[in-house]
Amino acid sequence: MSDLKKMYRTIMDDNFPDEMSIRFGDQTLIYRKRAWKIPDEKTGEVIEKGLRYGENPDQQAALFELVNGNLALGDCRYIDAGNGLVSRITEEDMIQAGKHPGKTNLTDLDNALNILKYLSDRPAASILKHNNPCGVAYGKNVADAYERANMADRIAAFGGCLVVNRAMDKTTAEMVSQNYLEVVGAPDYEEGVVEILARRKNLRIVRINRIKELERYRSTRFVDFKCLMDGGIIVQQSPVNRIRTREDFLPAKTVYKGKEYAVERKPTDREFDDMLFGWNVEQGITSNSVIYVKDGVTVGIGTGEQDRVGVAEIAVFKAYTKYADALCFKRHGVPYKTFEMEAASGARDLAALQEIDRQTKTDKGGLIGSTMVSDAFFPFRDGIDVGIKEGVTAVVQPGGSERDFEVIEACNQAVPKVSMVFTGQRAFRH
Repeated sequence: MSDLKKMYRTIMDDNFPDEMSIRFGDQTLIYRKRAWKIPDEKTGEVIEKGLRYGENPDQQAALFELVNGNLALGDCRYIDAGNGLVSRITEEDMIQAGKHPGKTNLTDLDNALNILKYLSDRPAASILKHNNPCGVAYGKNVADAYERANMADRIAAFGGCLVVNRAMDKTTAEMVSQNYLEVVGAPDYEEGVVEILARRKNLRIVRINRIKELERYRSTRFVDFKCLMDGGIIVQQSPVNRIRTREDFLPAKTVYKGKEYAVERKPTDREFDDMLFGWNVEQGITSNSVIYVKDGVTVGIGTGEQDRVGVAEIAVFKAYTKYADALCFKRHGVPYKTFEMEAASGARDLAALQEIDRQTKTDKGGLIGSTMVSDAFFPFRDGIDVGIKEGVTAVVQPGGSERDFEVIEACNQAVPKVSMVFTGQRAFRH
């Protein structure tokens, strides 16, 4: 165990070249390795190094920025050099480095930006862990957005990466400083904010100026590489989300054995807002996934499962668990699990714990009135029935299943009826 702890503190060697070229026929892209001069956390010695290590502390890793070359294949023009976000972070942008970042710190930062590029119209916060969101939320201001995103899943947010799309103020910084995070990213920091955040000595405080320009990245494609264990490479275009406004959604209807089926209830304005928000958040979640959102905040996130009904159930379980924890923390100032353990030993009031459980069950984990979002179609109605049972009032999904008619019937048979729209595109992310 002591050796493993030492590994976490060690900066791995980096034998990757300073420059990398990738040829696509007669077109060449040039990448340059990114390194930073950061003082060692113990000795103070300035060390020039790129990534601390890879996904695990025994893996070498390097970050490369696209610095030259323009790629056009068919009718697609890929992102040009000079548009780096995470890959362009300099020492000046690392306001507090804490220590050299690892691969997971930067991929979490990148995917937070990937989600926020769809949420530029108002203050928003995204907290990432293991390259999936713990909580994402809109807010009246940055502090409100952070509070809502954090309370969506306080437990998972521990040690995560927070990115906000507006300058961070002192109010937000004071809230953030009460929690443990690995990375905080923002387009700017108001006067006095860095001093507050710096109370956490190992927190990486990063300025990403181009957060202000994220909107223009939402329709730009990049080349996506997937390396196989045999050394092979799969290359694909990055996805582009076709849904920008409510008018881009498609009516949920289909024809089965000559009979037309259509969802009967139209979405309300609030539901349309959550449909847009939820589908945008879905772009940054690992498939197979189902999520629930309500009033511009994630309620339950299920991800990475093999079956759709299972992931819908997991998202419900997480919604209940996080709702109970939020109630407990707001009422008693401690996590639910801590309260539960102390109640079992007689140190806490068991009746108070039972009241939290009762309230969570009554409120169905905050799922009543929520919108259910699925990154692919429901192959059977059992998946959507999970959400309907918990009180969802709206559904967003790609459509295209042989059994779309069953899912439509489920919406129409619900009491009250549930609205649903199709996106006409899948949002798998492996």
